[in-house]
Amino acid sequence: MCNGDDPQIMTETPNDRSLKTTVTTLRIVELLRERDGAGVTEIARELDIAPSTAHTHVTTLEAQEYVVKEGDTYHLGLRFLGLGNFVRTRKRRFGKAEHYTNVLSEESERRSIFTVEEHGRGVYVHTAPGKHGVWTQSTVGKRVYLHSTASGKAILANMPRERVREIVDRIGLPKETEQTIHDEEALFDELDEIRERGYALNVEEQISGVRAVGAPVMGPDGDVFGALSVAGPSNRMKGEQFDRLTEVLLGIAEELELSIALS
Repeated sequence: MCNGDDPQIMTETPNDRSLKTTVTTLRIVELLRERDGAGVTEIARELDIAPSTAHTHVTTLEAQEYVVKEGDTYHLGLRFLGLGNFVRTRKRRFGKAEHYTNVLSEESERRSIFTVEEHGRGVYVHTAPGKHGVWTQSTVGKRVYLHSTASGKAILANMPRERVREIVDRIGLPKETEQTIHDEEALFDELDEIRERGYALNVEEQISGVRAVGAPVMGPDGDVFGALSVAGPSNRMKGEQFDRLTEVLLGIAEELELSIALS
């Protein structure tokens, strides 16, 4: 179920049957999201479980109104929509971040994203397309590797080194393109540079042909809250235009930090 576009890794759990059942249910939910629906046979094959087990799980989810059945295919239900909206608005700071993500998109005319770290990965909390934005599969809720994105590296650069090592030890440094950093020493060298200059770069490290710049958003406690980033085609993200985008990004990140501090 793991792929380069949206890393999803289920961690090991103790040998407790109830916990394994929960993990299986969650894996089915992730598979239905990834495949945009699946039948019992496909679920059983992909997760290496018995068809009867797959059937029990999806019918239970259907009875609780978390999935819907269309023909022989099960899809995620709209009940997840309410859960997602709750999660995205649970913290007041996320609401402020949405406003400034939209402002960044308008001023930069590029696809803009606000990312936070959770369980060692980046999660897109807010996205805005921009007038000249390019589609880079940057949908709300998407989970990404931190080391291959501009926003992710901006976050890592402002974390304690021990925490960064924990993330690298757990997740590794998977290569998404030929440009992705996959050496731990090289990563830490770049994180030092990012802290010094105040922003991070993604030069075709996540998606070939796409370049991005990201800036950290620090909380009043001095911890990194998240990061804002803008992305565009590599041939347009350079020279004076890139310098202007970076200046706009840094200014809006500072405005978000101030808004959070005053709230």
